[in-house]
Amino acid sequence: MKTLLIIRHAKSDQSFFGNDFERPLNERGKKDAPLIAKRLLDRNIIIDAFVSSPAKRAKKTAELFCETYKKNIDDIIFITTLYHAPAREFYEVIKNLDDGLDTVAIFAHNPGITYFVNELVSDVRIDNMPTCAVFSAQANISHWKEFAKATKEFLFFDYPKNNLG
Repeated sequence: MKTLLIIRHAKSDQSFFGNDFERPLNERGKKDAPLIAKRLLDRNIIIDAFVSSPAKRAKKTAELFCETYKKNIDDIIFITTLYHAPAREFYEVIKNLDDGLDTVAIFAHNPGITYFVNELVSDVRIDNMPTCAVFSAQANISHWKEFAKATKEFLFFDYPKNNLG
């Protein structure tokens, strides 16, 4: 069984006028990431690997999740192609994951992340992945390379303003 957690980076600083790749999180983003990570811990979700776009806002979101999980931030796997990746790129990243990993969190960006989650499970549709949202799906497979063609089961969708947690 393989479980995927697809996480959009937390809220970024829209007043930042530099290179988009270097856009940092704003104060709300810095609070939302640990909040959502704690909700995952409260669900007893153990994350085996954290995979992220190297863009500053995604990287910081992944680091805040690692801190909440008491994991070493140096173990985050950065994949350049996740920066503004189209949906098909997520499948490329997933098929190359180590089969020893059962639950993986992937941190990336819109609009590709929303397109991707909407391809995962046929009966679940998300109009927009809000910042720091997490969409989880599971497949009954042994190898990540089987994920794209496998039937996926929707597990949950959560985001900071969701009061249901």
